[in-house]
Amino acid sequence: MSSKIYAGVVTSLSLLFAPYSWAAIKEYHLNINQEMVNITGKPVKRMTVNGKFIAPLLEFEEGDEAVIHVHNQLKDQDTSLHWHGLLLPGLMDGVPGFNGFQGIQPNGSFEYRFKVRQNGTYWYHAHSKGQEQDGLYGALVIYPKGKQPVAAHEKAQRDYVVMLSDFHETDSDQIMANLKKSAEYYQNQRETVADVWKQVKQQGLKATWQDRSMWNQMRMLKTDLSDVTGYTFLVNGKTPQQNWTGAFKTGEKVRLRFINASAMSFFDVRIPNLKMTVVSADGQPVQPVAVDEFRIGAAETYDVLLEPKQPHYQIEAESIDRSGFAIASLHNEIQTQHQHTIEMPKPRPRSLLTMDDMGHGSHAQMDHSTHGQMKMAEMDHSTHEMDHSAHGQMKMAKMDHSTHAQMNHDAHDQMDHSTHQQQTTARNEKSKPETVFGWANAATPVGHKALQYADLKSLTPQPDIRPAERELVIRLGGTMERYIWTIDGKKFSDKDFEPLKVQYGERIRLKFVNESMMAHPMHLHGMFMQLENGQTAANMPNKHTIVVPPGQTVTAMLTADELGEWAIHCHLLFHMSAGMMSKLIVANVDDSKTVKQKTSPVQSSQGESHAHH
Repeated sequence: MSSKIYAGVVTSLSLLFAPYSWAAIKEYHLNINQEMVNITGKPVKRMTVNGKFIAPLLEFEEGDEAVIHVHNQLKDQDTSLHWHGLLLPGLMDGVPGFNGFQGIQPNGSFEYRFKVRQNGTYWYHAHSKGQEQDGLYGALVIYPKGKQPVAAHEKAQRDYVVMLSDFHETDSDQIMANLKKSAEYYQNQRETVADVWKQVKQQGLKATWQDRSMWNQMRMLKTDLSDVTGYTFLVNGKTPQQNWTGAFKTGEKVRLRFINASAMSFFDVRIPNLKMTVVSADGQPVQPVAVDEFRIGAAETYDVLLEPKQPHYQIEAESIDRSGFAIASLHNEIQTQHQHTIEMPKPRPRSLLTMDDMGHGSHAQMDHSTHGQMKMAEMDHSTHEMDHSAHGQMKMAKMDHSTHAQMNHDAHDQMDHSTHQQQTTARNEKSKPETVFGWANAATPVGHKALQYADLKSLTPQPDIRPAERELVIRLGGTMERYIWTIDGKKFSDKDFEPLKVQYGERIRLKFVNESMMAHPMHLHGMFMQLENGQTAANMPNKHTIVVPPGQTVTAMLTADELGEWAIHCHLLFHMSAGMMSKLIVANVDDSKTVKQKTSPVQSSQGESHAHH
């Protein structure tokens, strides 16, 4: 071979492999199995990764080449892992039936390999059957290159993941079977005769009779916001009694990376006597927002910065159903040498739905045979300043996301899961907090600031601010009586299901219209949406998961810049499993046309956009 030809071959090869030549390879091996675990005192068989419940934290730096070997050691079922919020080739996204990926068979392995093109707080979980509920989930953190902070204000001396999740002693298959048997299987905290009598005294007999008649006609209850009850809530896999603890020293700034890895739960998060500054949503940097509390929907993430001054703090994540808390601690490692015990907080008041919440005034147009398809366009926001306009300017922290809205069903006796089933009826009545009304009512203390979607602004200007070329309407509905959840009236498993189709590079508006009586955290794989939350196009925040409240319409912009088949679904596990899932196909519909601007909205550590094609 001549020297010129040899030099040409070497040059070509170096160009071919240039993207990876300087990238660090970060490699993991994950062994998926089932083993006995004991979380609540009752040993049960659950999913483990490398012999542990829950799956381990995976850490990368932006620019790394991720190589993750997943070994399925289950004897009788396929498995999969999805990298939630990550930008990667379709085959690596990990959803069986999409992009040619067929899952990982028993005793089989799969190598996930992709370039890490972003930074932030993310997570990973199974996308097979109910394995996510059964423990197959873990945190995934991507640091900026060289671990430099995204912005000057973000420099923190401590950095902790705070992963919230819900553990159930019943396995996922049986939970779904129970829901299919009766959607009210877990609806065990109904109103009592005393509640009805209280309403008679407040509203009069005639008004009470009319109100009750309408609820009966719709075949639902005022407490009918919860699909599943009986959860023990965890922080990083630990119960409140096990007390996960993060240390700090006086004068340090602490970053907490909150991840809601729950199957069905939403949380109101607060740290009494300590302000939080929100700096990231769904892994994407936002302009700082100082808050006292925030509500985090299933599959969302929020990063907050703290400047602790006291020796000890308690992180309190209360489920929106008021059935319990995920609890953890922060303590000064110098001032406090001893381990602090957990103090279970007093639960917030539970909310009851009102006819205003359920669209009173339009009930004549409802489908009374299936209350899950009711229109509920008017919400009671009188105490929460929520703006549920068509652009989703909702008060996020005030919303009852109804995914887990067991609504403080005698919450005092349920908050300690080790004893919640042994409390007496007398104590239940004595300890029951006062009732508040309205789906939006989170009982936030007067004078406290709760995060709302409208507060979120992108840290750096969005690179693509084109108007939408067209609009895709995505209607969310369901039938609770048979526990079926749908998109555009179809279950994902229906034979006549039609995927959504967009052209590569197209700028579209996603219009989520919730025609059901529950909130749905809608998650899009493979790309980030820009939430239309009242900000200018340049300031709209990136989100991979957007909560759509009952009876409301929320919109988001999308630059379809990732070729492939992408799942779009409700991230309440049993809603997705019952049919609320679709497929968004991004394809070169007409190669003869010049594709328009194809910049990604996702921001790097320097605030620049990635062109990832």
